[in-house]
Amino acid sequence: MNSIKIQDIFATAKASGRTALTAPEAKQICDAYGITVPKEALAGSAEQASQAAAEMGFPVVMKIVSPDILHKTEAGGVLVGIKNAEEAASAYEKIIANARNYKADANIVGVQVQQMIKAGQEVIIGAVTDNSFGKLVAFGLGGVLVEVLKDITFRLAPATLQDAYSMLDGIQAAEILKGVRGGDPVDREALAKLIVAVSKLVSDFPEISELDLNPVFASKQGAVAADVRIVLDFAAKAPRYRPAEKEIVSAMNCIM
Repeated sequence: MNSIKIQDIFATAKASGRTALTAPEAKQICDAYGITVPKEALAGSAEQASQAAAEMGFPVVMKIVSPDILHKTEAGGVLVGIKNAEEAASAYEKIIANARNYKADANIVGVQVQQMIKAGQEVIIGAVTDNSFGKLVAFGLGGVLVEVLKDITFRLAPATLQDAYSMLDGIQAAEILKGVRGGDPVDREALAKLIVAVSKLVSDFPEISELDLNPVFASKQGAVAADVRIVLDFAAKAPRYRPAEKEIVSAMNCIM
């Protein structure tokens, strides 16, 4: 996918008044930037969900796809560990009902059927826009731990591979990634490349105001982003103040 196609995705979101991409849209962008995500399909009925899950292979995860529901778990829009076709059909109906109960007027695109990733260390890789510094890329422990421990480190985007490796070592829980109590170390190269890819993506497209890969399941075999959230901001940005070189030298002389 080239930059024109990505801009087309953004234009579609803007035209419909959305500031967040759907999961299928986010997957297309991840594929374009080499961000590994699980196999998935979009189901518009219980029958389609059952068929897609069977073709993909069990177990699967199923998630609501709606531009109006960003926090899918809160809405009861995520079911995991679905083991057969009958469960997939039932899960589709339950997810749709939960979504309607959570937000009756939500625009529901369908239900995402996704390959369930084998266990690994959960981490988060993301990006935010800071008024002073611009685009920042983030890394830390993911899942529920990101809320509890807040063990996250940041770098300016775009980040180099060297920056990315320093981020892996920059969190307090860095030793967990290297393997503790007999556990296997994670694939550090795969994680570092994900960080670089995310930082390049948000640098290439300033309209991306927030991006979360959470959780990313990291193991010795690689790193896969199980959930992707991309938020857009189409408002024109005022240029950040850049002092003239003379002002900078004068200020430095005062400090020295």
